[in-house]
Amino acid sequence: MKHFLTTLIALIASFGFSQTPSSKHDFFVQYNGNTFAKKVNLDLIVNHPFLLEFKKNSSDFNSEEFSALFKLDQNASIVGNFTDSIPYYQITIPIKNKDKIKQFLIKTQQKKQAPGSLAQYEIKDFPNYSLFTSNNQKLSMAWNDSYLVILEFTKKYSAVDPTEAIDEAAMTVDSVAVVPPLDEKYGDPVVPAPVEIIEEPVMDTTTPVESKNSYYIEYENRKTAFDSIQKTKQTDFLKSLFEKGYIMPTSTKINPNADISSWVDYGGILSSFGSSLNKLTKIMPYGKYFPTQKGFGSFIKGMNFDFYFDNDNARIEETVEYSKEVASILSEINTRKINKKIFNYFPEKEPLAFLTYHFNSEKVLEKTPELTTEIFANTFVTKEDLSLVTDLISTIVDEKTSATLFDGDLSLFLHDIQSKEVTAKATEYNDNFEAITVEKKINKTVPLFSVIFTSTHPTFGDKLIQLGLRKKALLQKENYYEFAGNSEYGNFFLIKDKDVVVITNSFENLKNNNSEFVNDIKKELKRNYFTSRLNIKRIVDTYSNIEKTTAKSTATLTKVASKFKNVVVQSPKKITDNKLMVEFRLNTVETNKNVMLQTLDLLKEINK
Repeated sequence: MKHFLTTLIALIASFGFSQTPSSKHDFFVQYNGNTFAKKVNLDLIVNHPFLLEFKKNSSDFNSEEFSALFKLDQNASIVGNFTDSIPYYQITIPIKNKDKIKQFLIKTQQKKQAPGSLAQYEIKDFPNYSLFTSNNQKLSMAWNDSYLVILEFTKKYSAVDPTEAIDEAAMTVDSVAVVPPLDEKYGDPVVPAPVEIIEEPVMDTTTPVESKNSYYIEYENRKTAFDSIQKTKQTDFLKSLFEKGYIMPTSTKINPNADISSWVDYGGILSSFGSSLNKLTKIMPYGKYFPTQKGFGSFIKGMNFDFYFDNDNARIEETVEYSKEVASILSEINTRKINKKIFNYFPEKEPLAFLTYHFNSEKVLEKTPELTTEIFANTFVTKEDLSLVTDLISTIVDEKTSATLFDGDLSLFLHDIQSKEVTAKATEYNDNFEAITVEKKINKTVPLFSVIFTSTHPTFGDKLIQLGLRKKALLQKENYYEFAGNSEYGNFFLIKDKDVVVITNSFENLKNNNSEFVNDIKKELKRNYFTSRLNIKRIVDTYSNIEKTTAKSTATLTKVASKFKNVVVQSPKKITDNKLMVEFRLNTVETNKNVMLQTLDLLKEINK
C-alpha cells in the first residue's frame, strides 16, 4: 500500500482525463430493421410457437418482453475499435419507452441481488437521459426517449504495459524487497556479528512467500485503481453522448440493402496482431523478421459481411476490399480461360458435393515475388534485401514452364458414399504371441470421389506415368491406369487424356454425355472462378441408409432435409471497385415463407 498513491497518480497521468474514444471505427455492425421488416412480419417471428415454448423453459429469455421494449423495425448497431488508446464497443438499440427500460433494468438487477443485500447498481435520471452503472458489471448504459446505448471500455490492466508508466523503482522495492535504506552509507564491507544459536528459529520477515504476497497486493491495488479510473472515464464519455442529444453512429461502409451489414477494418486487425508480434520480438530471437501489419495492411483495406434472409435462401456476402495494385493482380489471376476438356470427365448426375476452382497459375508464380516483398518488408528486412532474394528465385524458376505442371484447373467431386467390401491390413498375434500383419476383407464406408486437374507440360506427365509402370506402381489397362496394391478406399484409377489428368476410385461416374448438370456448371463458370455445392437431401438420405442411426437422429436429419435444399459457395471473376466478393448461400425447399420463419418451424418440429 505504501506506493498506492504513486501508482494512482501515475495511472491517472497515463490514462489522461482528456482522452475519449476515437471517432474512427475498427468494426461496424448494423441490423437494418427497416429493410428486414419489409420482407417478413416481425410479429410472426416474435410470437412464433417455438419462441413462446422456449420462453416457458427459460427464465432469461422472453421474446415478447424484448419486442415490447425495442423497435425491431428500426436500425440498431454495434460499433467500436480495438486499436485506439481507449478500445471500446458501443451498442445502440432504438426503444419504445424509456420508463419501461428503467423498470426492466430494476427488475433484472433485483433478480440477481441476494435477499436483504445492498443494491449493486445505481440509476441516475438527468433532464435528457438516464444513466445506469453497476458495481459488478463493467459496462454502463444510458437511454433517452429514442435510444438505449450500452458502452464498455475494454482495455485491461497489464503490469507490463509500457503505456502505464509507473515508478519502476517503487515496484522493485515492494516486489523484491532488497533495496537498501536511503540513508545507508557505502564503504568498507560490514563484518557480520556472531550468530547466536537459539532453540526456536525466528521467521525471516523477508521470506519469498511474503515477498510474493506483497507483489500480488501491489498488483491488485494498481489494477483496482486502473479499473476505477476507466469506469469513471467510461461514464463521463457516455454522458457526453447524451447531453446534447444522442446521434446514432453511421458509416458509408454499411450496406443498407442487407438485413445485417458489417464491416471490419482489416488494417486495424493486423495492427492489433502486429502489436502482439512486437511483444514476441522481445522473447523470440527471430520475431523481428515476421511480416508486419504495415505490409499486410497495404493489401487489404477492409472486409464486409452482409447477411440476407429471403424467402428461398439465407446468404452471406463476404466482400474484401483490396488495394488497387492487388485488385489488378487478382483480376489477372481469376480470369483464366478454362480448359474445356475437363468437362468430358464431369459426372452425369449431380454428386453429393463438388467444387471447381480455376485460376491462372502462371500469374500466381509471376506475382508472388512482388507480393512477398511488400508483405515481409520491415525495419530489419528491407525491400532491397527481399528483392535480391526474389530476383534470384525468379531467375532460377521459369514461371511459364513451371505453371504448365499445374495450369490452374482443379475440380473435386464426391459422387456417393457406399458400404464396400475392401481388403484391409490388420495386426494379429500367432500362437507364440508374435505380432503378424494379415489382410482381411471388411465392410467399410467408402467415399467415391474424383479429382480432375490440367497439366500442359509436354513431357512431365507421360514420363511420370512411365516411371510408375516401370516401378510397377501402375498397371496398364485399356485407356487408363490402375494403381497397384490394395486400399481401404477401393481401387484407384488414373486417366491422362492429353492435358487432363483424372484420379478416381469411381471409374463408372466419369462419363457424362454432356448432361444437364454439366451444362449448368458451364454457365456458372462463365461468371465465377470458383463454385461449389453440397446437396443436403442426398447427403442425409445416403447417410441414413448406410450408417446405423437411431430413429430419432434419422427423423431429425430428414426434417432438416425437408427444409433446406443445398449449400452453395461462389466467387465471381469480376472485381468491382477493387472489391472481390464470395457468396455463401443456403437454399430452402419452400419459397413462400421467409427463411427465418422456416428455421423456427424446423426447430419447433425437432423440439417435438
